[in-house]
Amino acid sequence: MLEEILKQVQKGALSIAEAKEQLATFENLGFAKVDHHRKKRQGFPEVVYGEGKTTEQIISIIQALRARNNQVMVTRISKEKAAAVQLECPDFTYHEVAQILFWKNQENTKVNSHGYIAVIAAGTSDLRVAEEAAVTAEILGSNVHRIYDVGVAGIHRLLNHAEEIQNATVSVVVAGMEGALPSVVGGLVSHPVIAVPTSVGYGANFNGLSALLTMLNSCASGISVVNIDNGFGGGYNAVLIHQLAHKGERNEDTLF
Repeated sequence: MLEEILKQVQKGALSIAEAKEQLATFENLGFAKVDHHRKKRQGFPEVVYGEGKTTEQIISIIQALRARNNQVMVTRISKEKAAAVQLECPDFTYHEVAQILFWKNQENTKVNSHGYIAVIAAGTSDLRVAEEAAVTAEILGSNVHRIYDVGVAGIHRLLNHAEEIQNATVSVVVAGMEGALPSVVGGLVSHPVIAVPTSVGYGANFNGLSALLTMLNSCASGISVVNIDNGFGGGYNAVLIHQLAHKGERNEDTLF
């Protein structure tokens, strides 16, 4: 990219000011500094956290990101705020359960067709967090298999999907209450398991703390844990593992 920009300046096709703008690592919007080099460093563009930002701030940020990227994603954005953003940016899609607003340039964005990520949820009450993980992984270019309502209270439901789970590249396991499901899955598979505790549960659940501590103290090997209700973090990390696992298999059909 640098060499191409310098060649354009040399030919007179690009002014020095224009070249400096293209080479800038971030764009200062006053209330936010949009990181345009995030994809170069980490493989994915900056993801916008929607909570606490006004509609106008979100619109300004996503327009700046869209100008230089093939995809833009906003997490933790309410239905009402997303609808207001869509009035200005109607080509953005909103996933209500995951609370994610996103846009993808379909012509230049491909899916990693090798393998899949299993997103496993203990109960229906965990679906918001599970869908945040699943939709995040899909937007970032991975195939996802959803396996929901298979908590330990009815372990036969999980075992009915054992082969599908074992064939995944990585599993994201979402559970509240006592948070035991990742330990069970971890004992069945030979791939990494990312445990996501949720705040679902009765009083002694302490808004997800009991599930978090159970997952951190798991006796099963190969389990990593993200923060309470952090479906985005679980999905993002799963995509990184998925890409690394199939790095040698990438071709023209892959995302990057």
